[in-house]
Parts: sequence; structure tokens; C-alpha cells
Amino acid sequence: MHGPGSLVCVGTGMMLGAHLGPRARASIEQADVVFAALSDPLVELWVQRMHADVRSLQPYYREGKPRHETYGEMVDAMLAEVRGGRRVCGAFYGHPGVFARVPHIAIAKAREEGFTATMEPGISAEDCLYADLGIDPGSVGCQHYEASQFMFYRRLVDPSAYLVLWQVGVAGDRSVRRFSTGRPYRSLLLDRLGEDYPAQHSITLYEAATLPINQPRTEVMPLAQLIDADLSLQTTLVIPPARPLQRDEAMLARIAQLDGTQAHTVSDQH
Repeated sequence: MHGPGSLVCVGTGMMLGAHLGPRARASIEQADVVFAALSDPLVELWVQRMHADVRSLQPYYREGKPRHETYGEMVDAMLAEVRGGRRVCGAFYGHPGVFARVPHIAIAKAREEGFTATMEPGISAEDCLYADLGIDPGSVGCQHYEASQFMFYRRLVDPSAYLVLWQVGVAGDRSVRRFSTGRPYRSLLLDRLGEDYPAQHSITLYEAATLPINQPRTEVMPLAQLIDADLSLQTTLVIPPARPLQRDEAMLARIAQLDGTQAHTVSDQH
């Protein structure tokens, strides 16, 4: 007989066997059933070594099928077990709360129905990006947008900070059905980026390594070459600053007045 159902969504990190935290591992091992949405079949096999009942969520994906429908089916599959009184663990690659709708929706619905539902963080592609590209987001700032959302809405871009566009391989997709968009869509993205960056500005295409034997993708090219670049769902576009930070002299003067010092003594590192 099952006890009260519960749900925990955990992150397995990006790299096989290297990024799983002790709390996430314990959640997998102690669950009654584990649902897995992972980046590689090898990672799924690895999770299966920790638990006897691991059910893959990957078969719900299909080319041409709306992702909203896919996500709904995944949520329903997990909550059916929670309602049946089972301790359910959802294991998602990377961080379960970063570019992953299913954990957020499932946890919200479970809580609405009175079940205990929590999330355990994991190492995300963003964490790997900072390490692999040697970027400190605190140095000059870092803006993150999903590529299609960046195209659909007028976002304010600061060219003195890093700009990171996620899921650039499907930039401009309104159907939420495709796994890639083509050259005409990239041309529109370049038109938008051209408002703030020169065509020859250096960019990096990044993909985190998911296996210890692999190296991360860190391909550098001029912005204009993005239109013919090899892009996938995992590809992230990283655009470094195109201009230096601009001092706010009026604000610096006001701060200096509070400090009893001169505005020019403030460090440009802040």
C-alpha cells in the first residue's frame, strides 16, 4: 500500500556522472518511480543503474508534434503516479528549472492538488558556459534571452555587456513544433542583432560537453557567418561586448558626494 504521493524534480547536470549532487542522487535512489528526460541514451542507462523503475520521457517528443502537447503528456504521466500515492522523481538533464517547462508545471500542479513537490538544482549549461568560456557574469554583466523570444519582442540590448541567446537553432519558430529553423529565419535574427553589433563582431557558438570523453563546442566566428553555421537545439550564441562600459557621471558625482570623495576616484571595475 502506497503512502501519500510526492514529487521531486532533480537535475543530473550536463556531463554524465560528473555533475550529480548527493541530494539529487538520493532522490533518485529513494523514489518509487523515476521519470527521465535526459540528453543522451547513455545518461539514461546510467540513471537506470541507480533505480529499477526508470521511465523515459523522450518518446513523447516527435517531429511536427506541438511541444506544449508533449509537455502536457509528460506532466500527466508523472502526476498519475503521484496521485496513486507514489514517491515520484523526475530526473532532467542540466538544471530542472532552466529551460525546462515540465518540472515547473508538474510541481505547480502537484502543489495545487495538495502534494509535496520540490526541486533540487543541478549544474546547467549556463554554469558550464561560464567555466568553459572563462566568463565572469559579474565583470561587465550578462544578458540572457531565448532566441525566439528575443526576436518576437523588443528587448533592450546593452552592447557593453555579454549577450547570450539560447536555443538559437530554432530562432524564429512560432509553431513550437520544429527542431530547427533555416537560413531565412537566421537572416531575420541577424537583422535584429545588426541594430547593435557590427557584422564582423566576433561571436562564439557554444555547446556544453555531455560525456567525459567529449570537449565542449566553442566555435568562434564573425557574426555575419551565423547564417550558414551548423546549429542544433543545444547551440547557444554568445556575443561579447561590442563597446566599453559608459560611466554615469551624474550618478558617480552623487555617490561621491555621499562618500565625501571625488567622482573620478571610483574604480572602473565596478
